Order: sequence, then structure tokens, then C-alpha cells
Amino acid sequence: MEKIDFNLKGKIALITGASRGIGEAIAMTLADYGAHCILVSRKADALEGVAKKIAERGGSAEVMACNVGDLSKIEGMFAQIRQRFGKLDILINNAATNPYFGEMTGADEGVWEKTFDVNLKGPFFLIKHAVPLMTESGGGSIVNVSSVNGMKPAPYQGIYSITKAGLISMTQAYAKELAARNIRVNALLPGLVDTNFSKAIMQNEDIHNFAIRSIPMNRHAVPREIAGVVLYLVSDAASFTTGGSFVVDGGALA
Repeated sequence: MEKIDFNLKGKIALITGASRGIGEAIAMTLADYGAHCILVSRKADALEGVAKKIAERGGSAEVMACNVGDLSKIEGMFAQIRQRFGKLDILINNAATNPYFGEMTGADEGVWEKTFDVNLKGPFFLIKHAVPLMTESGGGSIVNVSSVNGMKPAPYQGIYSITKAGLISMTQAYAKELAARNIRVNALLPGLVDTNFSKAIMQNEDIHNFAIRSIPMNRHAVPREIAGVVLYLVSDAASFTTGGSFVVDGGALA
């Protein structure tokens, strides 16, 4: 049997929401294993520090500013990628927003639209634009960062949870549609992770303690514990893996 290979040398990887937290950890991990990482966020300045960290570790990365909720920005970014590289091997749809914490009946249309634009519309059209580049170079791997909330909605996070459930369904639909093109599509479902995104939970002792009680491992995760699953999914080790939902939650959904 051949040795399982996680080497990503020569691969071009695009990671959205790469300025911090899970996105930063994924970018650094993929760069560690040889991928050239395109770091994407709304503001380029927020990404420069991550690119510097990657370079200091001997990796390769560059920055592209893009609002993934804006279709014209997505189109422009992929035009740059085509011109510069002529291909894309890996797409990590990690960017997300959760602008509302409360009962769904209290949310207005603006909250609904913002959450859906970033969490669902963005990934859908990022995949749409990635597919031609991946097809032309023989295939690729896409990972959509969903959430355990997509399977079990969390209190006061109903709209966010709905979008994450939709992302799981989108993953399965795209996996079936793109398998013949050798493009694999999987979903990652993190539980509670110590990031700026989860600070509303992390900084409230009562809410944090309540959340921890539901986790058999009795703790939250840190971003690097999420990145290893992504490395598997985008590598040749996962060559027969598509349409899956990979839960990383310390046993909370078990």
C-alpha cells in the first residue's frame, strides 16, 4: 500500500474569512503542507499579519480583499486568480456572519439578508466561479465551513443556524453534481471554538458554562484543532470522500 500523502505542494488554495480564528488556522496549516494560499477577507489590512506569519514559517501566501456577499467582487477576484494562476485546486468557504443574537421573531429584513448573503449566497457563487478553474485543471476540493448549529439550532441563533443547515444541503447537492468532474465537496461542522466570532459565548461566564456542560470533552476547541480535518479533506488522503459532514465538537452531538 502506498504511503498516505498530505503534501499540497503546487496546489493553489483560496480561504475566505482568513484574517483570524478558524480561517487563519486553516490557511497556516495548508501553507505548512505546501499550498500557496490566497487569503481572503473584506479588508486586506486584516490579512497582512496572517500572510507574514505564513512567510515566517516558510510558507507562501498572498492577500486578496473581497466581500463574499457581493457578486461583482467575487467575479473580479476570480478574474484575478485566472490571470495570475490559471487554476484553483482548493476552496475553503469559511467566511460567515452572525449579526443577530435573539429570538427570530425580533429580527428584521436587514439581518436576514446580511446573514444569507454572506453565509449562503457567497459560498454558492464562490463555488460556481471555482468550478471552471478546477475542471480545467483536472479537479479540486471544496470545504464549506458550516456548524453544529446546522444540525441542531442553538438558542437565539436561529437565522444563523438556518443558513448553516442550508450550507450542509448545498454541500451535498454540489457533491453529487460535481463528482463527475473530480471535484469533491465536503462540509466541516465545528462546535464551540475559541474565536472572536464566538466571543458572545466565550465572554459570558454563564452562557459559556452552559455550553461546556453539553460537551462530553468538557471544554471548547481552539482553531488549530479544526484545521487538521480540513487538511485531510483537501489532500489525496480523502480522494474518495465527498458529500460528507464532518463534525468536530468534542462529542456534543453524539
